[in-house]
Amino acid sequence: MNILSLRRWSPYAVGSLIGVLSWFAFVTADRPLGVSTALAKTAGMVERTFAPAYVDANPYFKKFPPAVDWEWMLVAGIFLGAWVSARLSGDKPESTIPALWRRRFGPSPAARYAAAFVGGVIIAFGARLAGGCTSGNGISGSLQLAVSGWLFFACLFLSGLATAFVLYGKESNLD
Repeated sequence: MNILSLRRWSPYAVGSLIGVLSWFAFVTADRPLGVSTALAKTAGMVERTFAPAYVDANPYFKKFPPAVDWEWMLVAGIFLGAWVSARLSGDKPESTIPALWRRRFGPSPAARYAAAFVGGVIIAFGARLAGGCTSGNGISGSLQLAVSGWLFFACLFLSGLATAFVLYGKESNLD
């Protein structure tokens, strides 16, 4: 069996591989694994097109220069890897609107995509405000046995449960 053709991988295997990738990031770049900084760097690259003097004088961009670097390529690799995985496994959703979403919020793809976009913007804003994303604060932080990393994971889990309960109630069909 080709492991790349599996629809679902073992979370233990994937977690172990992410741990190895984190070690590799520390050894080769002396930085923790993270992806939200790449979003900020992309914004800086776009901004530089319209206002280069502002970007060059911005203290944030002095600390995190807008450039294509290993973190940016990691994000590109995540998208590419997800696409390749979906193609090799044949994993294609039956519908763009999951049944649970349809029952709760209706069949509109536009509403689903708008909710996903707004949620993504909120998460990206929160990640930059917190100084890192799930991988930076949670994975890399807990890997270093930082209390903040473990506290982040606990808060992430609890807020995810609360959000799912508020949005979906007690429905058990989580397709």
